Amino acid sequence: MEEIIEKFKQLQRLSRTMPDSAKRTEVLRSLSKNLKLNEAAILEANQKDLEKMEKDNPLYDRLLLSGERIDGICGDVESVASLEDPNGQTLEERTLPNGLHLKRVSVPLGVVGVIYEARPNVTVDVFSLCFKAGNTVVLKGGSDAEESNKAIVKIIKKTLKENNLSEDLLYLMSADRKYVEVMLKADKYIDLIIPRGSQGLIRFVKENSLVPIIETGAGIVHTYIDEDFNLDWAREIIFNAKTQRPSVCNALDCLVISEKALPKLPEIVELLAKKEVIIYADAQSHAALEGKYPATLLEKAEEEHFGREFLSLQMAIKTVSNLNEAIEHINKYSSRHSEAIISNNAASQASFIKEVDAGVIYTNASTCFTDGGIFGLGAEIGISTQKLHARGPFALKALTTYKWILEGEGQVRR
Repeated sequence: MEEIIEKFKQLQRLSRTMPDSAKRTEVLRSLSKNLKLNEAAILEANQKDLEKMEKDNPLYDRLLLSGERIDGICGDVESVASLEDPNGQTLEERTLPNGLHLKRVSVPLGVVGVIYEARPNVTVDVFSLCFKAGNTVVLKGGSDAEESNKAIVKIIKKTLKENNLSEDLLYLMSADRKYVEVMLKADKYIDLIIPRGSQGLIRFVKENSLVPIIETGAGIVHTYIDEDFNLDWAREIIFNAKTQRPSVCNALDCLVISEKALPKLPEIVELLAKKEVIIYADAQSHAALEGKYPATLLEKAEEEHFGREFLSLQMAIKTVSNLNEAIEHINKYSSRHSEAIISNNAASQASFIKEVDAGVIYTNASTCFTDGGIFGLGAEIGISTQKLHARGPFALKALTTYKWILEGEGQVRR
């Protein structure tokens, strides 16, 4: 425990002497090359993790790395490297009546801790974004991705050393869960903790952390089909939102449908059968699908199926009488991540946008676009589901805070 606290102290000291923006950009470009050069070592380590997990585990796809995925990770690092430094930006400036010159300037947060589960790509994303923003990093990955994380961190530290920087700008904690509480109590040394993962993980961090936190990760995602809608759009959007990558947080969990649109429901979900999506349908939608959707894939919904993040090829359906009822259902069960409406009615779209409480709202589009890279943010730490400091894709600018600077000429307050 003492060794861990000393590491935190060292990160705190190093956070005050980070290299300049040009150097940080240079390091990230070197990192992108080194990750690709060491692809075989990363995949070998990843295979060791994969061998410990059942293939039908919803986390398996999140854990899985491939040459293509490493190319994507390298591309994200390059994207982050090319972004403008978010620090040193004058956010506000004026001269006070007493002659003091007042400025509010963006600065790094300091020491950022991230607790996450079986997603080794997060190791690179978090380091790249935090380092670009001038922060040092504490990582607490899960045991499922332990070997993958170690291999990636080894390459990051090698890159830092090659660029004449301290390898201790990044600290990967042991995967053992018993050390989480040490991190959560380190409010003297860590400025922010970001839990990224399951609802259980986020709840534990919220209930036990003395360090300020920003919630990310859990995505209980809905799409509402209004009574007036484009059938072709609905078919493609629902199929994409559910099956494009079902194990990630922006995937569809619950289709909410107007009872006036029920006659079209079999056509809307028809494509899902090709991917063997299991549907948990309420009484009305079950009646509409019976005999028209494979019986082996159709089950009656229970209360437990609503407000659930499936992370797999499963989905719930809820029938509502009108838009207001849809909004009530979504606001009741949503994790405030991403929510969508499919409608031809401009008034319905406007009401949905105004009244649904979520970080990202869509009209007539798949929720799969909730992603820092897609939003042009380079990459993301995660999707923030709270309202303070950051909301939606949590990316580079949100990894800064600010200082007030007052420049005077001998003024005193009387």
